[in-house]
Amino acid sequence: MPTIDLTAGAIEYDDTGGDGPTIVLLHGLAMDGTLWRHVVQDLRRDHRCVVPTIPLGGHHRPMRPDADLTLEGIARLVAEFLDRLDLDDVVLVQNDWGGAIVVAGDRLTDRLDRLVLVACEAFDNYPPGVPGKAVALASKVPGGINAALQPLRFKPLRRTPTAFGWMTKRPLPDDVIDAWLKPALTQKAIRRDVAKYARSARKQQMVEATERLRSFDRPVLIVWATEDRIMPPEHGRRLTDLIPDARLVEIDDSYTLIPEDQPARLATAIREFVSATSRRPVQRERLA
Repeated sequence: MPTIDLTAGAIEYDDTGGDGPTIVLLHGLAMDGTLWRHVVQDLRRDHRCVVPTIPLGGHHRPMRPDADLTLEGIARLVAEFLDRLDLDDVVLVQNDWGGAIVVAGDRLTDRLDRLVLVACEAFDNYPPGVPGKAVALASKVPGGINAALQPLRFKPLRRTPTAFGWMTKRPLPDDVIDAWLKPALTQKAIRRDVAKYARSARKQQMVEATERLRSFDRPVLIVWATEDRIMPPEHGRRLTDLIPDARLVEIDDSYTLIPEDQPARLATAIREFVSATSRRPVQRERLA
């Protein structure tokens, strides 16, 4: 997997290439880019899919000790990633994590053309649900992240509500969770990165970031799971009402990780959205 050196450290990413519209897909806490493997397999035939592994615990390379790993800091890292790869007219897609809301609401880059919010943190749901609050609490205790993670070596404990149990309706494949958890289970520096992010999480950050989407003037697709137990289904409807040019697709028989529970339906929703919304002309003045 290629890497790129950014301000905070080296980021791994996958890039399918191609001449179609560019879609950048972001994952959540204690995951990596393989969250999107089924969706990318569908979309790659007519889109360029770029999937970075952002430093939220599933990353293999620790960030620099002085890296800003707050919500805003990682959002700036995403914007820097788009700039360094020189990606234009980007369709930015996120699931679970809420950083793309900050990228869009704070206008951190002019490379963003469209936004897709898939069952994600928003409004006052930050840290989100039982698992988010459990990680936030663990991060405040020395060694707490390690103590929270080590029991997940035992596969039955992964389906508890404080782990992945309420993230998907069906058990995730063991090899996928093994890969997601291995960096934080085995590297102290990765656990340090997770703790830095989790300790910095404040509800008001997400409340204010979501509110700033009122002035976001580009097309937005909201995709939400009607049975979600972590990201309240009414948040999808509230986001649709809040954002000027937003449309809502609700998907049943799924929890938060729609890319795992309903990848085909999610890929169809993204493809139809991209096809129905035109690209804006690039007006950026390129730097020498």
